[in-house]
Amino acid sequence: MSSTERKPAWSEDRLPPIPEDELSAEQRAAVSELLSGPRTAFGGPFVPLLRSPEFMTRVQKVGEYLRYGSILSRHIIEFVTIYTARQWTQRYEWYAHLPLALKAGVTRAVAEAIAEGRRPEGMNEDEAAAYAVCDELERTKAISDQTYRRAVERFGEQGVVEIVGLTGYYGMLARVMNMGRTAVPGEVEVPLPPLPG
Repeated sequence: MSSTERKPAWSEDRLPPIPEDELSAEQRAAVSELLSGPRTAFGGPFVPLLRSPEFMTRVQKVGEYLRYGSILSRHIIEFVTIYTARQWTQRYEWYAHLPLALKAGVTRAVAEAIAEGRRPEGMNEDEAAAYAVCDELERTKAISDQTYRRAVERFGEQGVVEIVGLTGYYGMLARVMNMGRTAVPGEVEVPLPPLPG
């Protein structure tokens, strides 16, 4: 890229990684604590969140539970995660979780429909129940009795609470990364155009 060419504004990382020698003691402790759990790398949303190390530590513990301790299947966790990434047009989240969703059993056709912002055809019953919860929350900021009952039948009350928690957790991370313009590694092009409206 020549000096006269410019990247799109969303690709200009506002809060890039802090150089190792500039980390405060609190930031070093927060990174160390994160890496002492099931996560094997430091990156993504934790890069901008590290500007507030105590907040990052508390947030990552919520995510650690939702990703690694939830009663929900890996399939539904990743399905809800890519749905939320799509709603926020969050390229890093999509880049990081689409391969995990496909590996967990979300079909490429379902993932492509989500990427295009439309209700997927051919969802299994668990996906359809989770989609209804996520979609109604997104559109109406509430969940109808019918949708709630259907979701409880599939996931139980705890599972429904954790689906909603996933949308909140990944929605918060999406907000932080959209604000910080968190870069996708290697400047990978992520086909996630803004949703209409």
